[in-house]
Amino acid sequence: MPQRVFHINGITVELCEGDLTEVVADAIVNAANSFLKHGGGVALAIVRKGGEEIQRESDEYVKRHGPVPTGQVAVTGAGKLKARFVIHAVGPRFGEENGDAKLASAFRNALLKAEELRLQSIAFPAISTGIYGYPYEKCAMIAVKTLKEMYTSLKNVKRIIFCLYGSEAYTTFQEVFQKELGH
Repeated sequence: MPQRVFHINGITVELCEGDLTEVVADAIVNAANSFLKHGGGVALAIVRKGGEEIQRESDEYVKRHGPVPTGQVAVTGAGKLKARFVIHAVGPRFGEENGDAKLASAFRNALLKAEELRLQSIAFPAISTGIYGYPYEKCAMIAVKTLKEMYTSLKNVKRIIFCLYGSEAYTTFQEVFQKELGH
C-alpha cells in the first residue's frame, strides 16, 4: 500500500492508499450526510465492516439531536472496526454555497472532536469527493490548509492519516501535500 509521511511540529501526517475501515487509529472519520444514513461510499463500507450498531447509534443520535448540519460532526462507537470511534463529518456538495468553508469546517470539527475525546490518532477519507463531487485537488488543498491552521492547537492528536481510495486520490493528495508541506 503506497504511503507518504510528513511531520508538522511533532504531528505525523500520513497519506496512504487503501481501505479506511482497515486503518488502525483511535477514530476514523466517516464522510456522512446530515441524517447519518450510511447507504453508500465510505459510510456503507464502515457499516458493512463495523456492524449495524453503527447505523443504530447514528439513528439514535439524529433522533435525539436532529440532522447534523453541513460542516459539523457526530460521534458513535466503531463496532467491530479497529478504531474506537467513528466521527461522522458532514461535508458539502461541490458547488454548494460556502462549500469550501463548510468542507474546512468538517475537517476542523473532526480534529476538534478528536482533541475533546483525548484521542492520539485519527484517519480521514477524502471528504465530499465521492457522490458529493468535490475534486480531489480542491479537497486536498482544503485539508492541508486546515491542518496548517490547526496544528499548534492540537495537544492530544499526534497522528493524522488520510486514507485515500484509489490511486488518483492518493496521487493528487500526495502532490498537494508535498507542495504545501514541502518535505
